[in-house]
Amino acid sequence: MATDSTINTERVKNRLVESFLVCFIAFIMNIVGAQLASALNLPIYLDSVGTIVASMLGGYLPGILVGYFTNLVLGFFHNETLYYAILNVLVALVTAFFAHRKKPQSPLLKWACIVVVLSIMCGSMTTLIEWGLVGLEPNWFQADQLIANLRNDFLDKLVSVAMGLLIGYALPQRVSELFAMTLWQQTPLTSEEAASLSNVDSRVMPLRVKIIGIVCMLMVAVALVTTWISYLMFNDSMVAEQAAKAQGITNLMIANIDASRVDDYLDKGEQAEGYLETERALSDIRNSFDGVQYVYVYRILEDGCHVVLDPDTEEEMGSDPGSVIEFDEAFMPHLNELLAGRPIDPIVSNEKYGWLLTVYQPIYDENGRCVCYAAVDLLMDHILNDGCAFIARVIALFAAFLILVCAGILWLAQYGIILPLNSIARATLGFAFNTEDNREETIAHVRDLNVSSGDEIENLYQSVLKTAEDTVEYIAESEEKGRTIERMQDNLIMVMADLVESRDQFTGDHVRKTAAYTAIIMEQMREEGSYVDQLTDKFVHDVVRSAPLHDIGKIVVSDTVLNKPGRLTDEEFESMKRHTTAGREIIDRAVGAVSEPTYLDEAKNLAEFHHEKWAGGGYPTGISGEDIPLSARIMAVADVFDALVSKRSYKKGFPFDKAFAIIEEGMGTHFDPKVATAFLHVRKKAERIARSYGDGDE
Repeated sequence: MATDSTINTERVKNRLVESFLVCFIAFIMNIVGAQLASALNLPIYLDSVGTIVASMLGGYLPGILVGYFTNLVLGFFHNETLYYAILNVLVALVTAFFAHRKKPQSPLLKWACIVVVLSIMCGSMTTLIEWGLVGLEPNWFQADQLIANLRNDFLDKLVSVAMGLLIGYALPQRVSELFAMTLWQQTPLTSEEAASLSNVDSRVMPLRVKIIGIVCMLMVAVALVTTWISYLMFNDSMVAEQAAKAQGITNLMIANIDASRVDDYLDKGEQAEGYLETERALSDIRNSFDGVQYVYVYRILEDGCHVVLDPDTEEEMGSDPGSVIEFDEAFMPHLNELLAGRPIDPIVSNEKYGWLLTVYQPIYDENGRCVCYAAVDLLMDHILNDGCAFIARVIALFAAFLILVCAGILWLAQYGIILPLNSIARATLGFAFNTEDNREETIAHVRDLNVSSGDEIENLYQSVLKTAEDTVEYIAESEEKGRTIERMQDNLIMVMADLVESRDQFTGDHVRKTAAYTAIIMEQMREEGSYVDQLTDKFVHDVVRSAPLHDIGKIVVSDTVLNKPGRLTDEEFESMKRHTTAGREIIDRAVGAVSEPTYLDEAKNLAEFHHEKWAGGGYPTGISGEDIPLSARIMAVADVFDALVSKRSYKKGFPFDKAFAIIEEGMGTHFDPKVATAFLHVRKKAERIARSYGDGDE
């Protein structure tokens, strides 16, 4: 049976295949458009229609993919086209930016902005790329060329955007949605959810910025190193090519020089036999090759270079035969070899004669003695221009590739890291364990994420899910144990109360009835708005639970006094009154074994003060009014009412009318008026409780 993760992976693969298929169709639009424009010799390019469609419907990545690979494929037919890939990539970025921005904007204004921005951007970039491709001098740049490119690009982008809009709106909704390349590694999110999770605030820097920053720094570093190495290799190859060219030129020069006449040339100059013919031949050789600055013949001696032949150029006169020229600084390291008549390597110099590559080749007589050197100086300025053009091409290629890689990595990080992590974070931040329903909802929310990236992110998700499930299970078990302990406590309280009650043959179910009376009194007081600040859920819960302990102190009263049917003597009454303070002491000792507050804290108030009176005069302290704890004032009403209506062996229970009348009479003297009033308002409920225990009217 297939797992959810397997099913999700297959679904993702199928969706990606469909997305790449529609992107391929957009790619074909670009290819067909470019070929059609070229075949019809149109003044526009039409190579970005598919890019606009893909960017408009799918966003950055589909548009960049379509644009980049369009120029990559067209580059196989026209090499220069590859360098314009950056333009198609920028078309994708601009179109996606305007098409998917959230700011309200009229469609007409939005697409007009796209046309204008694309026209200015592509026209300017085209001019720069053309300069880089031809490697011309910077002063080649002319305003008319820029204007022409801007005009052509405006027309092209106007037509391309219009065609893209028509195609985009004509496509079925199902096909349009496929352009949005998704790689869900979890339960798919809505666009609004994905947007909110993509822009989660971070303390220092979002993860996507870190990822893109690292990728860009690495790629730029690699590109710089690669470009520099490539440039050095390019420069070396160009120098080697020029050196070979210069070597060939010197060979031609040597073929036209009679070594036996060199001494005569030095002595007689132009008067020497054959001098002018040889000088003319050297001039013809110089003029036959591009980039040749000078050709000349020197005899190298210790005092300098003795001119043998130095043909005039159009710009300047050559040196006279026999004149001596000082050694250039660039030749000093090779002076010994030159004086010895040995060949030297080509020399690149940049001194008073400009940036030159110089080749010296010795000329030998019939005895094998070096009589002079044939030399040629080649201009190297074009190598600098070619090097700048080379770097411009590399930058154009790299920029497009960098944007493609960054878009791809951001896409992978978005679906494989950022969205799953932020989804897990949002789900865990929303954990609520206060109720069973909240716990189940929390676990269901985490489980529904179904992160299935198959890597460490999925491991983290499974760990979080298991931790949450274990936590919920532990809390459920703890709550069940807590309820069990609470029931045991309640039962122990009742057992203790029953033990006391069993000694008092007059009380019956007194502790249970008074607890029930306190509950309905407090419920009514809350409805009437009495003491709302004190009558919290916890307070009500504590009073009801601890009510059975209000007479726990009777355990210290002797049976004789406790069960005396007649009136108690003063001494016996004093003994009876001791049950209030004794009850407090008993509960105090129990509370002392607990480190945190419990409902027994309220039980102490009930036990000690439930016989106090609102106007004073009660026992054990005689306090009055709100100095008496609220729980004790509530118990006072419940305790007296139960004593009135309960049957005793020595008396019948009072009728309800009389019992409620006594409670009413005691308002403001014995009882807190608000408490007594609330009790009178729940008379029917009180009567039902009393009757359930066999008390009241017969």
